[in-house]
Amino acid sequence: MSAATSAARAASRAKTVLTEQRSHQRYPIELDVEYRLLAKGQSELIGSGKTRNISSGGMLFEALGSRPATGSIEVMLTWPFLLEGVCPLKLVMKGRIVRSDLRGVAIQSSYHEFRTAGSRMPKDRPFNFVVRAK
Repeated sequence: MSAATSAARAASRAKTVLTEQRSHQRYPIELDVEYRLLAKGQSELIGSGKTRNISSGGMLFEALGSRPATGSIEVMLTWPFLLEGVCPLKLVMKGRIVRSDLRGVAIQSSYHEFRTAGSRMPKDRPFNFVVRAK
């Protein structure tokens, strides 16, 4: 194999490493999060925080206070849109913690669903959320 061929293959491998390898598109959005660690169906640690990004396959969030490190987790997000313009929603995700470091807590979701959350609100009441630019 020539030096040029070796260099071309190395450059190709470097490009592959730098490309996005996630299977789900992430969306930078900041929402309130409540979470609980699950151990044999019981809540072990309950906390709160803010999402940094979210996808259909998981999410990254910043925990307020102590950061959970490992295990199964359930997170509940206050959704920024109302059902039919009047009913608040929560997105519930269950999964496992795949990383916990200074950047945040990353979870891989195995289940998610929307649930109604509380009483209906008047249609003229604004509901605020923050979307972060990349």
